Amino acid sequence: MRISRVLALTLALVMMASVAFAGPSYDRIMKDKKIRIGVMTDSIPGAFFDAKGEWVGFDYDITTELAKRLGVDIERVKVNNKTRIAFIQQGRIDASVANMTHTREREKSIDFSITYFFDGQKVLAKTGKYKTLADMKDKKIATMQGTTSEINVKRALKALGVANPAAHVISFQKESECFQALQMGRVAGWSTDATILLGYASKTPGKFELVGDFLSDEPYGIGLPQNDSALRNAVNAALQDMWRDGTYMAIYNKWYGPDTPFAMPMSGSLELWP
Repeated sequence: MRISRVLALTLALVMMASVAFAGPSYDRIMKDKKIRIGVMTDSIPGAFFDAKGEWVGFDYDITTELAKRLGVDIERVKVNNKTRIAFIQQGRIDASVANMTHTREREKSIDFSITYFFDGQKVLAKTGKYKTLADMKDKKIATMQGTTSEINVKRALKALGVANPAAHVISFQKESECFQALQMGRVAGWSTDATILLGYASKTPGKFELVGDFLSDEPYGIGLPQNDSALRNAVNAALQDMWRDGTYMAIYNKWYGPDTPFAMPMSGSLELWP
């Protein structure tokens, strides 16, 4: 019995060691010829299901091109604001292309690519009802739980003199839930990234509008596992090559160009290395 326990313990230690010293994500991706990427499902027009039930969007197209440039197949995994970081930490995905703002706090948990998209936080409200966030500071504001948007809107309300900003913010799990609350009049405004707000406003043209100034800059990065410079470098190189040869702007204009419902002029440029 004692020998069996020793053997079992030894086997367990060997298995633990094999996991701990397994090759980094990049090596496995190149070996299996497949990358697993987390993508949102209701973030219009970043990544969502259209009227035909097809998964589409800016981030969706970026992931397609990224896998192509890495020379591997792609497996997309549905993520949301809660799981897009956790799935990377758990090894369930290799990257998260999910309209995620690159912050120093998040750097403690995962790694990031260079900025691949430039956004800013705004407030969406019923057309003609409010002009600024100050006009609705005594009302309820919707935002998404566990996001930088939630932190930023509370900070903005505090700066406007609201004693207890948390009491004026209702946080939801999904963008669609925020928009529904706004449509039903449960909240006076919804605050998150401007491109997301434009996407949902396009569902009912003319009924909702962006109001006030930007509350923050929101540089999006692709979330990646920590301590895997080979994967980070490969992703960064692919993004830069997409920018250089015009592919990036072709995808951007497809979703955010002047002839789209989500028109937003490009406000930055990708970091390019010699």
